[in-house]
Amino acid sequence: MINLTNISKRYGRQILFVETSFQLNPGEKIGLVGPNGSGKTTVFRLIVGEEGPDEGSVTVPKRTTIGYFRQDIAELSGRSVLDEAIAGSGQLGELHHELQELELAMGDPDKADEMESILARFGEVLDAYQSQGGYDLEARARVVLEGLGFTNEQVEGDAGALSGGWKMRIGMARVLLARPDVLLMDEPTNHLDIESILWLEKFIKDYPGAVLLTCHDKDFMNRIVSRIVDIDGGDFISYTGNYDHYLKQRAVAETNREATYARQQAMLAKERRFVERFASHVAKAAQVQSRVKKLEKIDLVEPPRRRKVVEFQYAAPPRSGDDVVELVDVSKAYGDNVIYDDFNIKIRRKERWCVLGRNGAGKTTLLKLVAEKLTPDSGVVKLGANLKVGYFAQQSLEQLNPELTVFEQAQRSFPTEGRGVLCNLLGAFQFVDDDIDKRTKSLSGGEKSRLVLALMLFDPPNFLILDEPTNHLDLETKEMLVSALSDFEGTMLFVSHDRTFLRGLSNKVLELRPRDLKRNLPAESPLVYEGTYNEFVTRTGGEAAGVHR
Repeated sequence: MINLTNISKRYGRQILFVETSFQLNPGEKIGLVGPNGSGKTTVFRLIVGEEGPDEGSVTVPKRTTIGYFRQDIAELSGRSVLDEAIAGSGQLGELHHELQELELAMGDPDKADEMESILARFGEVLDAYQSQGGYDLEARARVVLEGLGFTNEQVEGDAGALSGGWKMRIGMARVLLARPDVLLMDEPTNHLDIESILWLEKFIKDYPGAVLLTCHDKDFMNRIVSRIVDIDGGDFISYTGNYDHYLKQRAVAETNREATYARQQAMLAKERRFVERFASHVAKAAQVQSRVKKLEKIDLVEPPRRRKVVEFQYAAPPRSGDDVVELVDVSKAYGDNVIYDDFNIKIRRKERWCVLGRNGAGKTTLLKLVAEKLTPDSGVVKLGANLKVGYFAQQSLEQLNPELTVFEQAQRSFPTEGRGVLCNLLGAFQFVDDDIDKRTKSLSGGEKSRLVLALMLFDPPNFLILDEPTNHLDLETKEMLVSALSDFEGTMLFVSHDRTFLRGLSNKVLELRPRDLKRNLPAESPLVYEGTYNEFVTRTGGEAAGVHR
C-alpha cells in the first residue's frame, strides 16, 4: 500500500535514514520504534507529504485516505466538543457542517433571491451525506468521545475551555471518526487514562484499515501490532510479531552480530600478524601480497550498536514511622460534585498503593489531600512521624528555573556533587551530550518531567506521591524507573495509566468508584484490595474501573 523506497534523510549534520526501505500493507498494524531523535515522527511527515526524502521515494496509492494523529493541535474555541470532533473528521464532517449552514440559509429571508441555488446545493450535499452514512456520524462521534473519556456535559460544552490534554483527545476523535484507509498515530496513549487506553486498544484492534503507530505503552503495542519496524542506525529493520517478540528477536540478532564481528576481528588480527611478521621475508613475499589483497577486499562487519540505558542507583531514604498517613472521615466536594464522603484509609510503611478509578473519581484529589496541597471539607489527614514527602505532578514542572540549563538546574539542587555524578544522574533520565546544556524553558513537557523525577529521586524521600509519573517517558526509561523503584525502601502512593508501572510496583490497590453519571448509577464504597495489581486483575477480571478483559 505505502512504500518508502531507498530513502535517505538528514537535518544538517544529523543523519536519520540511509538508503533504507519499508512497506505498510493494507490492514497491517505496525509499531514503529527507535531511540529518541531516530526519526519516528519524520516517517509520519514523509508519508503525509509534509516533508520529502533527500533521496529515494515515498509512494502512496491514489485515493488512499490517511488520518494522522499528532502531538500538536490547533487552538479550539467557540464550538462544542461534539462539533469540533465532527468538523475535523474529514469530508463527511465538512458535509455535516455545510448542511447546517444551508439549513440556516434556507430560513434566512435576506437570501430569498438565492433560494434556487441554495436548494440545489442542499440536494447535492444531502445526497453525498446520506450515501456516506452521514446520519450515523453524530451517534458515532458520541460513542468515540465517550470511549475517550468525555462526559455528556463535556461533549456539549465549549471545546476551548478544556485543558491541552483534553483537546488532544478531540484531535484523536477527529482522526478515528474519519475512518481513513491508514491511521498514523504518534504516541496516542500520552494523554489518556487507563480506561480510555483500553477502549482505544479494542477500537484499533478491530479497525479494518492499516495502522502505523509509535507508543510508549508496551501492553498497548503487544495487543495491537503484528510487526515492529525498528529505526536502527539509519535503517528500517522489520521484525514479525508483537513488541515482546521483537525484543527477543533483537537480542538474538545482536548476539549473532557480536559473534560475527568477533570472528571477523579474530581473523583480521591473524592475517595482519602474518603480514607484519613476514613483510620483509623475500620467500614469503607472494603470500604476504596475497593476504594484503585479501584484506583489502573483505567487507568489514560493523561493530554491533547497543542501546544502553544508564543504570540509576539512589541513596537509601531515611526511615519513617510505621504509620505513614491516615485519612479519617474525610469529605471533599467541588460545588455539588461530592468526591469523598466520610472516606477512611490508612497507609503503612513500605506499602505501595496504586489508585484506580474513572475520570472524576478523585484520584488526583486524594494525592493532593495526602500531599497537603488540598484541605478536606471535613475530617482529618494525619501524617506520620519522620516523613520526607516527595510529590510529583504536572504542576511540579513549574519549580524549574527557565533560565538555567539542565546541568545548572541539577547543580543548583545538589551543589556539593561533582560533575560526573550529576552527568550520570542526568544520563539515566536520557539527558546526554548537548542535552544537558539546553535551557529548561526550551524543554518539552516530557523532558521537564524526566528532569523533575531525576532531581527528586537523587536524594529520595521516604514517602513518594506520584501522579502519572510515566507520561512521555520512553519504554527504556520507564523500565529503568520501575527497576530503580522496585528496590525503594520507602512508601508509595501513585496514580498511573501505565500497566508496566502498575504491575511492577504495587502491593496494594485502591479502586475509587464514584457515581456513574453516564449510566446514572449511585456511588459505591472504594474497594481496597490487599495484593498486587496483577493479583487484582486476576481476581476481578478488570484492568481498570469498570473495564473487563
